[in-house]
Amino acid sequence: MYRIIIERKAAKEIECLPNDTIQRVTDAIKNLKLNPRPHGSKKLTGEAGWRVRIGDYRILYTIDDSQKLITIYRVKHRKEAYR
Repeated sequence: MYRIIIERKAAKEIECLPNDTIQRVTDAIKNLKLNPRPHGSKKLTGEAGWRVRIGDYRILYTIDDSQKLITIYRVKHRKEAYR
């Protein structure tokens, strides 16, 4: 089981999401504890990290397998997530 760290910036981004999306995002984050590379996740090409799609929103995170640690650093709309 992995530990999850949500950076301050990502936590603020989650708070600004629509209410129905907040629940879906938090459920997806909880599922990352058990499986950090779920079906549908992709490795980012331009930078280190992974992404998970939640509708039109993206959760961007890094995985440290040696420490069993997931760091979530962005939760944004797909148009803004990779800028």
